[in-house]
Amino acid sequence: MATVPGATGWLRGRVKAVPSGDCLVIVGNSKAELPPEKTVTLSSIIAPRLARRGGIDEPFAWESREYLRKLCIGKEVAFKTDYTVASIGREFCSVFLGDKNVAFLVVSEGWAKVREQGQQKGEASPFLAELLRLEEQAKQQGVGRWTKTPGASEAAIRNLPPSAIGDSSNFDAMGLLAANKGSPMQGIVEQVRDGSTVRVYLLPDFQFVQVFVAGIQSPSMGRRGVEPIPEPEVTTDNTNGEASAEGRPALTSAQRLLASTSSSAEVSPDPFGREAKHFTEIRVLNREVRIVLEGVDKFNNLIGSVYYPDGETAKDLALELVENGLAKYVEWSANMMEDEAKRRLKSAELQAKKDRLRMWTNYVPPVTNSKAIRDQNFTGKVVEVVSGDCIIVADDSLPYGSPSAERRVNLSSIRSPKIGNPRRDEKPAPYAREAREFLRTRLIGRQVNVSMEYSRKVGMADGPNPTPVAGSADSRVMDFGTVFLVSPTKGDGEESTPAPSSAVSQGVNIGELVVARGFGTVIRHRDFEERSNYYDALLAAESRAISGKKGMHSAKDPPVMHITDLLTTSAKKAKDFLPFLQRSRRMAAVVEYVLSGHRFKLLIPKETCTIAFSLSGVRCPGRDELFSDEAIALMRRKILQRDVEIEVETVDRTGTFLGSLWESKTNVAVTLLEAGLAKIQTSFGIDRITDGLLLTRAEQSAKQQKLKIWENYAEGQEPVNGSTPENSKKEVLKVVVTEVLDGGRFYVQTVSDQRVAAIQQQLAALSILEAPVIGAFNPKKGDLVLAQFSADNSWNRAMIVNGPRGAVESLKDSFEVFYIDYGNQETVPYSQLRPMDPSVSAAPGLAQLCSLAFIKVPTLEEDFGHEAAEYLSQCTLNSSKELRAMVEERDTSGGKSKGQGTGTVLIVTLVDVETSSSINAAMLQEGLARLERRKRWDTRERKSAIDNLEEHQNKAKEARLNIWQYGDVQSDEEDSAPPARKPAGRR
Repeated sequence: MATVPGATGWLRGRVKAVPSGDCLVIVGNSKAELPPEKTVTLSSIIAPRLARRGGIDEPFAWESREYLRKLCIGKEVAFKTDYTVASIGREFCSVFLGDKNVAFLVVSEGWAKVREQGQQKGEASPFLAELLRLEEQAKQQGVGRWTKTPGASEAAIRNLPPSAIGDSSNFDAMGLLAANKGSPMQGIVEQVRDGSTVRVYLLPDFQFVQVFVAGIQSPSMGRRGVEPIPEPEVTTDNTNGEASAEGRPALTSAQRLLASTSSSAEVSPDPFGREAKHFTEIRVLNREVRIVLEGVDKFNNLIGSVYYPDGETAKDLALELVENGLAKYVEWSANMMEDEAKRRLKSAELQAKKDRLRMWTNYVPPVTNSKAIRDQNFTGKVVEVVSGDCIIVADDSLPYGSPSAERRVNLSSIRSPKIGNPRRDEKPAPYAREAREFLRTRLIGRQVNVSMEYSRKVGMADGPNPTPVAGSADSRVMDFGTVFLVSPTKGDGEESTPAPSSAVSQGVNIGELVVARGFGTVIRHRDFEERSNYYDALLAAESRAISGKKGMHSAKDPPVMHITDLLTTSAKKAKDFLPFLQRSRRMAAVVEYVLSGHRFKLLIPKETCTIAFSLSGVRCPGRDELFSDEAIALMRRKILQRDVEIEVETVDRTGTFLGSLWESKTNVAVTLLEAGLAKIQTSFGIDRITDGLLLTRAEQSAKQQKLKIWENYAEGQEPVNGSTPENSKKEVLKVVVTEVLDGGRFYVQTVSDQRVAAIQQQLAALSILEAPVIGAFNPKKGDLVLAQFSADNSWNRAMIVNGPRGAVESLKDSFEVFYIDYGNQETVPYSQLRPMDPSVSAAPGLAQLCSLAFIKVPTLEEDFGHEAAEYLSQCTLNSSKELRAMVEERDTSGGKSKGQGTGTVLIVTLVDVETSSSINAAMLQEGLARLERRKRWDTRERKSAIDNLEEHQNKAKEARLNIWQYGDVQSDEEDSAPPARKPAGRR
């Protein structure tokens, strides 16, 4: 209680309850969960007594209590103890509401009489004289209990029906529910049993009932070991205002509590039980509330929602308790409520658990496969619709053509029918094609805002929104988010309710649109799983779809579509379809898949078939050639899943149809040629190709600008009649060397590889957390992690090479890591490791292992090995030094996986771009390498390359440089003959 400034002995507090017309319960203004409280009686006045259970009011008792309740409840007052009557344990006080004496107001309105006894003992109010004057005035005016109206006193006695509490055998709970189901009932809370149970007078009949708050349960207030001593019925007004029965003084609440604690059978309140009870009392005790009955349990108890006023609004007591961590959601009574109310309670409980409020302080969430994704919002265009709940978006913030520029987004918290897999003979589930087509027609090529929300580890065999598979080795991490269509056209949002305020500016929620049309269902997440930020809107959309019998919820049979797949049939059957496809000069098609830059899988709706289609007279680089990926990326953005037009000219021997293809009246072959990502095949006959003149002009334009495949083009050096000059087929890469292993082996990054900048940008955008908690993150050999490079403290992608055996015990435990984008290794402590975010783990390592062609260099263990490595480092290790690597051959003996010397090794001739000098030749001329021995099975090209290098080796020999200082070097036996075959049948 706060002391009144400038006055001795005065305290401040807020009125919590008004038990009668002359009694107040005041709580202190402390911010504690359980502030101190005091029950006080107004000095020197006596109000009519209210009836206890089964009794009868004194006349005007209810009106007197109501006057004081409405006057003081919830308001701040100042009070001072005038005297105490020890025999009954009561304090009698003067109470002020603002600058008004509350006793003056009560007496002047005629709701209490003044008691003059006890003055000699000092048991009187200091304002007694004024109270007597006001009482006399009230009598003269005939107000309140002093009314002179005949029969008014009798009419002011309430006719109380039998209480429904304690003995419910005669109480018709079902009848009350039937008469008032769904309709708010007015009431006044007279008692709070615990945080989620209240006892209420239902107005205007004063039916006294106990109501269990629907959908929740607060911690128990325990159980007393003995029956509480019933309060005696009040019969007369006594000196000092105390009640008596058979000559015994009434017991105070403190005395009753003391009596109950004497029993060893008492059960203490649950943790936060008292806090929950106080929380409810402060808000509803002696307040007017609205009760909406929801149901009746098997014990004839009423279950209902309780709403209390808070300014101009009404608040839901259940929701307030749950939000503050003072009640938990209970399914059995929540099932009596409407779905929207249930969702609010479940959502509130989930948030309270996350925040670990009060009763959830020590809550340990169950293990889930989901993990929140923070700050990963981006804008882009939809490139592909995989299924009704999965799309691929080209991120506008990442470089065009970068493999990581296209991001797969699974729609949060919804599941659409599986599209199936023809390779595994899996047919699409009912409505799967319709769901995908619904999204395709609305999203392809359209701008969207994506808000990434969580990732989840799922089984590989499951669909885009599968049930999580805990502990499965055959699993992958999938990213989930909410997608908003930025500029919806008319009809795009027809099935969607107005978006939440946070989403209004972002556009139409695509997940909500899919569910509302009946093409998806909402996932019922486990209690603590991450979910869509718009989960309630998704559930509401699902309810509308079910009630409207849309899509999957329809009673009709699902549509059936039989499509002939000519890609998996014989070439003969494909040729049989040629007359049908040539029948119409141009026909509509949908691009289902981009197989390469010039070859596609098309759906022909009119003929209900899918075909392999190739652009006639135009060829893009093959899968293993430069610019192949860029050609595919361009076509994915331009035509994938778009409505196009085609002209079929013929079909080849493999069953692939040849012809021309237009998207939005633009010939796609022209687009490829203008970008420098395709060449005209002159052998096909340019005069036979539709728009042949446009194709020729497009190719000539790309040549003049030296775009992509024409970057080394020189006028007049084109092959004649299809002949190819020597070395023109060799792959040439622009590279920088990132790490030198020894004099002959090194790692490079490709200069034109746009993934480098994309991954660096993604790493820079990550929010690196504090050192991981030991035990929560246990990297093992082969795991991909983020590691902090010691030289510049930057964070990079790395693979664990070696680490401590068993569990990590200290932040100083060391791990040997391999940086997969640079090729170098180092040992770092556990404190400098972090789990790798799924957004940066998908792209393969950028470091490519290479070896110098045609020469043998000493290893680090051999003489002059260190000198060779140092010389190669001087020639190559400079971040700005651009080199040209001509790939002579590929060594695939290391397997498929890249990193730590495994995977394909490129055997190259390395050329300094500035000086146009060969580093292979320089190593020979410095006497730090020797030529590989000629072999009788060498190709003409290989022999020619060795001949050209021999003069450089001869110069080192003559000068007796390094390895030649003692004359000729002994040749290796393994160079003198081809490897022997193993005899058949032997291991």
